Amino acid sequence: MEKLLVINAHATVDSPDSVSLEVGKHFIENYRKMNPNESIEQIDLYDEEIPEINSIVLSAWGKFASGGELTEEEKRVTSKMNELLQQFKSAKKYVIIMPLHNWNIPSRLKDYMDNVMIARETFKYTENGGVGLLTDGRSLLVIQGSGGIYTNNDWYTDNEFSHKYLKSMFNFLGVEDYQIIRAQGTNILDKADVLNQAKNEAEEAAARLAKKVTV
Repeated sequence: MEKLLVINAHATVDSPDSVSLEVGKHFIENYRKMNPNESIEQIDLYDEEIPEINSIVLSAWGKFASGGELTEEEKRVTSKMNELLQQFKSAKKYVIIMPLHNWNIPSRLKDYMDNVMIARETFKYTENGGVGLLTDGRSLLVIQGSGGIYTNNDWYTDNEFSHKYLKSMFNFLGVEDYQIIRAQGTNILDKADVLNQAKNEAEEAAARLAKKVTV
């Protein structure tokens, strides 16, 4: 059975005021109706321990390479990293729900990406550079909420790095099917109109992904 993994990168994981969370919930409800037999799993990044690459992790990686003995804390942290990695690899479809933080992804999402972008697990090194290993037709949907508008071909469009980063990194891993739903402009436009448009896009995305089967 295929699995859809929902990666919630909102700091207030169940905020009733978040447009990205509301659109994400609408997507999940519609996807579940259209594909009731598929497994849906969710990870709330701000409710989970998401190890960051720090001195403990770097020390552990060095010991893995040299055959040294890990401390108990190094064992615990790397075990958690492996747990996150295996959960990620086991899914075939990904939905990232996130607000835009200073034109980029939330910091906890960056830490999460560092846990799943692992050589020989999700990509490999070759003489011509890195090559993705997740090449079995996986999909990524990003649901992003923002107070501003980032599709007007202006300075904000050029400097909105979050979707560029996510698209590039998942593509690097081999995930080429990428879509973003922007619930944008809530500080400028009528919030209800923004939500309605984003929810309509979420319904269309749910229908498309529900029909897709990876190979």
